[in-house]
Amino acid sequence: MPEQLWLPGLEAPPAPTDGLFFAVFPDANTAAGISKLAQGLCGKSRTRSKPLAASRLHVTLHHLGVFAGGLPAACVDAAMRAAGSIRMAPFTVEFETVVSFAAKPRPGPLVLSGGEGVAGLHVLHDALGDALQNCGIETRAAAAALAYTPHVTLAYGLPWAAARPVEPVCWNVRGFALIHSLLGRTRHIVLARWPLEGGGP
Repeated sequence: MPEQLWLPGLEAPPAPTDGLFFAVFPDANTAAGISKLAQGLCGKSRTRSKPLAASRLHVTLHHLGVFAGGLPAACVDAAMRAAGSIRMAPFTVEFETVVSFAAKPRPGPLVLSGGEGVAGLHVLHDALGDALQNCGIETRAAAAALAYTPHVTLAYGLPWAAARPVEPVCWNVRGFALIHSLLGRTRHIVLARWPLEGGGP
């Protein structure tokens, strides 16, 4: 049997194992309420999809990338410097719509979305994005010029459905966190938290 040819530069890249992102979390009571809503929606869908655990419910502010073999220390350090520079007062958020992020005919995520009630998340997202750029980190949204859509993912793998209103879900955002995601293992590790206190810079 002839030997298999090895061509430098054509080997498959290592699979990502770790993710890094900033997020806002609801308080425990609000998370429990969102989880109950998600359970009901999954039950009505008649699929095998399961809602996210209450402890994993969050709003992503910035996704900083996925990596193989652990998180780069320089990226984590820069992210922490950026977060430490944020000066912003606490604010209230309100989500009042369930929206499908599925692309027909394929199933996809079902999320909570909001209108004017999520304005504070846009302000925090923009401030953190500027701080990240100042610290040498270009976020995925900035690189792709994507519009930021604050949302709480309720479940994955649900069929597309038209947007529909729900009883408003509100909580007071008093801080944000840097999260280490263990990809494929459904684990999120909080690396650090920063309170929101005082006014703007």
